[in-house]
Amino acid sequence: MSREQKTRDAVEAFQAVLGLALRLRNQMDERLRPDGLTTQQAALLTAVERLDGPSLSQAAAYLGSSHQNVAQLVASLERKGMLATHPDPADRRRRVLRATAANADYWRARDPADHAAVADWFSVLSDDELGTFRALTVRLLRAQYDRAKPHTPDHGTAHAADPT
Repeated sequence: MSREQKTRDAVEAFQAVLGLALRLRNQMDERLRPDGLTTQQAALLTAVERLDGPSLSQAAAYLGSSHQNVAQLVASLERKGMLATHPDPADRRRRVLRATAANADYWRARDPADHAAVADWFSVLSDDELGTFRALTVRLLRAQYDRAKPHTPDHGTAHAADPT
């Protein structure tokens, strides 16, 4: 494959992934809207659980979002009783994010229907195609995440949890 063709394919793949991501986000926003939630808020809650008590900065880095945007999401989720901030036992100046029991109860009640909807959105793919698609998108996401890791002059690479 020529370099020009590879570039064209990469641009078309980017456009397709971006279009798909926006469409899927809109579909999930529609599912969550009746409960006053957004896909971004759900992503933050997932990050908080996956990172097991991250700081706001760690959650922002994980999501590839700004500190300010995540702070707004945190405030909204605290008002809804789904997220709480606590002093970090290792550094009392820092606050950590924790999902609440109300959050766990909420998702436990709705996950089966949401998971079924997501499976339906991907039903156009065969089992093998879905497995390949998942593997390729995870690989691309990890590569993007690795590129975004901050590098410090004397301390190597700052590490956070894998986003996948």
